[in-house]
Amino acid sequence: MAHFLRGKQAGIQRDLSAGLGPEVFILDDIARYGINSRISAIAYDPVQSLLAVGTSESSYGSGQIYIFGQKRVCVALKLPRKASVKILQFCADKIISVDSKNNIVIYSLDTKNMITNYVPPGYVTALATDPSMDWMFLGLQNGDIVVYDLDRERLSTFRIPNLWRQRSPKARILSVVTLALHPRDIGSLLIGYTEGAVIFSFKENKSTKFFQYELPRGAPGGDSDPTSVNSVRYPRLTQALWHPTGTFILTGHEDSSMVVWDPKDGRVIMARTLQDPNVNTPGTNVGNYGATPGTFSLKEPLFHIAWCAKQNPDDTGLLIAGGAPTTMLTKGITFLELGLTPNYATSSWQILSDHFASPKRQRIFPTPPSAEVIDFCLIPRSSPYYAGAHDPVAVLGLLSSGEIVTLEFPSGQPISPTNNLHLSLSLVYPFAHRIDLAAIKRERWLDMSEKRDLFTQIVVGGAEATHPLKRHQNRNIVQTAHADGTIRLWDAGHGDEIENEDVLQVDISQALRRLDDVEVTHMSMSGAAGELAAGLGSGETVVFRWGRNPNFGRDVGSLQLNAGGRAEGLMDIRDRADPALKEGLLPLTVLAGKNGAVSAIKLSDVGFLAVGYKAGGIDIVDLRGPTVIHSVSLNDLIKQSRRGSLRRSANQGQSKSEWPTAIEFGVMSLEGDDYSSILLFVGTNLGHIATFKLLPQPTGIYTAQYAGAVSLEDHVITLCPLNAETGAGAYASPAIIAGLREGLRVPGVLLAVTQAGTRVFKPASAKGAHKTWDEFLCESATVAEAGLEGGGHALIGIFNDGFVRAYSIPGLKEIGNARVKNIFDPNRLAEAVITGSGDILGWSGPSELALVNVWGAGGELQQSQDRLFNPEALIPQRPTISNLQWVAGTQYVSTTDMDALIGGPNRPPSRRNPGNQRAQPSEQQTPPPGPQDEGYWAYMQRQINERTEKLNIVGDSMDRLEEHSSGFAEDVGKFVNNQKKKVLLGSKFPSPQATP
Repeated sequence: MAHFLRGKQAGIQRDLSAGLGPEVFILDDIARYGINSRISAIAYDPVQSLLAVGTSESSYGSGQIYIFGQKRVCVALKLPRKASVKILQFCADKIISVDSKNNIVIYSLDTKNMITNYVPPGYVTALATDPSMDWMFLGLQNGDIVVYDLDRERLSTFRIPNLWRQRSPKARILSVVTLALHPRDIGSLLIGYTEGAVIFSFKENKSTKFFQYELPRGAPGGDSDPTSVNSVRYPRLTQALWHPTGTFILTGHEDSSMVVWDPKDGRVIMARTLQDPNVNTPGTNVGNYGATPGTFSLKEPLFHIAWCAKQNPDDTGLLIAGGAPTTMLTKGITFLELGLTPNYATSSWQILSDHFASPKRQRIFPTPPSAEVIDFCLIPRSSPYYAGAHDPVAVLGLLSSGEIVTLEFPSGQPISPTNNLHLSLSLVYPFAHRIDLAAIKRERWLDMSEKRDLFTQIVVGGAEATHPLKRHQNRNIVQTAHADGTIRLWDAGHGDEIENEDVLQVDISQALRRLDDVEVTHMSMSGAAGELAAGLGSGETVVFRWGRNPNFGRDVGSLQLNAGGRAEGLMDIRDRADPALKEGLLPLTVLAGKNGAVSAIKLSDVGFLAVGYKAGGIDIVDLRGPTVIHSVSLNDLIKQSRRGSLRRSANQGQSKSEWPTAIEFGVMSLEGDDYSSILLFVGTNLGHIATFKLLPQPTGIYTAQYAGAVSLEDHVITLCPLNAETGAGAYASPAIIAGLREGLRVPGVLLAVTQAGTRVFKPASAKGAHKTWDEFLCESATVAEAGLEGGGHALIGIFNDGFVRAYSIPGLKEIGNARVKNIFDPNRLAEAVITGSGDILGWSGPSELALVNVWGAGGELQQSQDRLFNPEALIPQRPTISNLQWVAGTQYVSTTDMDALIGGPNRPPSRRNPGNQRAQPSEQQTPPPGPQDEGYWAYMQRQINERTEKLNIVGDSMDRLEEHSSGFAEDVGKFVNNQKKKVLLGSKFPSPQATP
């Protein structure tokens, strides 16, 4: 009976929700996009070309590991316990994580499953691995180092005790800070303790050199604190790393000083900060960098240092995050380009010192001013060695805000993540603060492929899994607005194969030619017209249209801060397209209003734009001009209450501000009209709904005419024009507009949803049928089609109790409900977007989006089936010592030797290929002893014999060279004497052609 009465009141003669019941309304969890929490660790594998980020534990869940490959390749790995990822490293076909609960979790890149979970005998403070070995070195808080066998999945008996105790037995805290294997001699390990660094030799099984940074009295040091200059100081160590060839050692300290050491004799070559050299020399004048004369500034700690090298490992530079004075206005990563390293054997001490005191050039890679870089990850071109710093092409920086930034190396120019990084990373580059979703026809979206000059692809590994090809008529195109004024557009899909995986990008800053005041408050997109409109907090609206850029490759002017002179009205900005964009969404026009921030915006498929402002104004724009065809204040059209109302009698003297909150275009016949027309519906925060007619004139332009209003007395969140006969949306589309010229009539109703209830009525002012929500408030809603054979439309809404509900039309009876507060962030349900196909896109975390569908079968979120590991990508051989180093006495140690030294003779068979470790029949009855069968002295004797043999070979080669040189000299002498004789006898020299 209620259904019949409400249908009659609303003007709908049939049940538009026929066939829908609780058995149809079932939630499917489809996908996640973005990062679930704050990024805490970054790692890159140049062999497999994979990028991984680890996140920290938060109220949104445990930390996770995300591994990204090319295009949409993404695999999320969960930690066994709720914790934060502290350290993350790739090693061959594995990825290793150390979390805040001191668990070491090893995952397989091939199977994408956890291999083992190991709890070490102490708190892990440092980790070192090498892709050429199966050993993982773990530095503990007590100063010991244990070694874990990655292949046999067990702890080795080999252990390095706290070596610094030999030098400072009374010290209380001697934690391991850093671990670094020698870049060429794998038998040497650089260990950084809190008080200094030590080189440990696996060959000799002992420490070979100690390094402790001492500041004598009068030396300024890194912090330049005048109160401590007159005392001897020992700044604590925070970093320790090798020169790319192992010729030098660099240590970073808590006073922001960097010290270069000679690893052979342990002497200091240079101690400097980012600005000043020789800070360990008494009496050195350094810059105080204070805000006022006579003061000094504190320096940032040295967060991360990398000793980078070009293709030639001797051509190096230092990349440094931190260490700059806090008073410096320019924030970023500092790069000290050192150039070619002087020859150690032939260079004087002064030449070596000057090399590090006076870099060839020093530049700062700029980063956002509101945050500092606390860590970074280099992107090497191919080599996984040299601590990941060999021939890098880019650097990925982690900001203190949790955002990331990608910079070109060595120029430091920013690299856009669009189509360079996975779209999930683009949600934190910088943070996305607003989303919208538009349904665009599949054929149209396939044509919208952006053509832009891009940086070399950073991540190209992995392979995407095959998804079902559902071929939905409309694609879910997400628009994300970011803090820097960038808007990115991409297809979220329906859990199916995404045919166009490209990400589109528009830049508000570029369109307005300014860097400040570019916060996007609302967005709207029209796929049919290929247009995008963005409303700003400054009151401006920027419109973009798909096309080819006539200014491709040309400079369009620089961006400015606090750019003034913002004119009111429409302004042509077609000459402000990004010069790197050849085809895509180009700036068209900007509408600058004086009515406050944009509060609502709607772009129709038929060329009209409506913008609502916080001050209550409405602008209607015909984009075919473009021309503003109507501007009006809602306060002049709609009265807040009727005179004499009892509900308002206590507040008659007060006036509430009213502004648009929902705007929609539709085509239908108004009450009392015998024709259909283009209509504009505007809902406000006080519950009023105003209707405007858009009527064509003989001149070809359109005019807007106010048709009436109705009051719902609550905040309007959604307006849905419907065809009263079919239930389909009566939105303004090119096909319907074409039918109006032939007299097409659309029997329509308007379904309006407020926070407290909903109403279905015939505009402009009919009462219609209504329903109120008694125990909850609606946050977001729309009308969705179930896709059944007979149609089936229902009102879908998300409510503040964390449930999504479906209601029939026009009866407004609940069909079903499902719990979503375990999927979406309960505090951001109002930002969720519901599509006409029943998909819901909303925030599940600060930078993560979840996609679900209400017409599903109860499917849970599935693990990605993308493939990460490529077995054909082989790990290159590890760099080794040079021939001159070997001749000079440096003992060569291979990975096989390391296996023997660390694993010992009782190492279990390999789990990777047990057959390699089994005894094999041999043709020789007594095989020669291998490294695992001989003692240490026998091993040393074998090394000496090999060196003697190779030196003899070198001597023989030199003797043969001498003999050949002597013979050549004799032949030349004979030829010259013969020619002299011919000259004396009167003969001529033979011509070159006659020369045999």
